[in-house]
Amino acid sequence: IEPTESECMAEIDRFCEAMIQIHAEIKAVEEGSIDSKDNLLKNAPHTADSVAVEHWSHPYSRMDAGFPLESQQEHKFWPRVGRIDNVYGDRNPVCSCAGMEAFMSNLSEK
Repeated sequence: IEPTESECMAEIDRFCEAMIQIHAEIKAVEEGSIDSKDNLLKNAPHTADSVAVEHWSHPYSRMDAGFPLESQQEHKFWPRVGRIDNVYGDRNPVCSCAGMEAFMSNLSEK
């Protein structure tokens, strides 16, 4: 990994820090020190709404769920949705774009 014109070294460092944290979480599951069914990785990403619920039923803290890295405490990107069932989406595609007619009318105007 190296910096590019679009990504500065600080962003590359944040990415590497995240990968190291994810690896540590995987190792913890492999070693049996955390629950293999209810853990940060299985439930990621955590939305702001999911972290702010009144009753927290997970064996890990809300802080770990919302801010798994110290660097995220200052600059946090909150995902709008949690985990998506990719198999369902693959089997049931939905097109939300305009039909071809919308694009054809633009061509006829030129």
